[in-house]
Amino acid sequence: MNDGQECKRSAAKHIVVTKMRLSRCLLPLASTVSYCFHPGSAANLSAFVSNTTAGGGKSTGRHMTSGDDAGRSPLDHEYPGTAVERMLNIRARVAQLAKGDDLFQPWEDVRRRILWAGGLKDLTNVRPGEGYTGHAFNDFNHVDLTAMMPVDSQNNGEIRGIARGNFLGKGIRVASLPELGSGGSWSTCALGCNKDPPQDVAHIQFQSRIAFKLVWVPNENFDTFVLVDDDGRQLAHGKPSDGPAGLPNLRERQRNYQIVAGSKYAKEAEALARENSVKDEL
Repeated sequence: MNDGQECKRSAAKHIVVTKMRLSRCLLPLASTVSYCFHPGSAANLSAFVSNTTAGGGKSTGRHMTSGDDAGRSPLDHEYPGTAVERMLNIRARVAQLAKGDDLFQPWEDVRRRILWAGGLKDLTNVRPGEGYTGHAFNDFNHVDLTAMMPVDSQNNGEIRGIARGNFLGKGIRVASLPELGSGGSWSTCALGCNKDPPQDVAHIQFQSRIAFKLVWVPNENFDTFVLVDDDGRQLAHGKPSDGPAGLPNLRERQRNYQIVAGSKYAKEAEALARENSVKDEL
């Protein structure tokens, strides 16, 4: 089975309640996106702001500039599809989760908190293409939380294993929480993220960084996960209290680690596995 076939199968497994099977890695969300701008916390942007640049913006890091006084959102010049303000606000929510025990509750509760942090609603009673998020973080592949600018995206065959003509729009608009900033959120396919630069849906189709990625830690039971940012740095980690029985299928968790192995996204998970192994030996 090739990556494309496996991608399709993994998505289909998590929409049983709709009695429909997905035929593509991403949900076919046909419609025009028309997101509104909702200002987020300026504090979340301040750490990225440095010297002033031509045109009235300010540098927000190596490839980013802040918005100007006209109210425009910050821009990422390397990945211009990134909804920068939304991405930073998402990471701020993840930081909130990291301070408490939210990521150590039963898996379904943990998953809902991850969706909330990512700016997504927990929608399991709607049809695929209309905002269904029951598959998100429940298989090996739909583990990238992507905050994208308010434009439709259609895959034109750039991504291996992803069907052409895959419109995104209505479902993202329906499922996205508006308070985190302009643009929308979606749990995109991680296949291809082990390449340098990443060749996954977020970076190729959306031209966007990921706000975070969920990676299952390669310990004995694959019962712990880390949330890492676009550079592979850990934002948070968790160990659901009902694992491993209450977690996504073991094969899905193992495959999740396999698709990031050898990349920057695997380093924190591997480090945590080594740390846990040392503790077990003591």
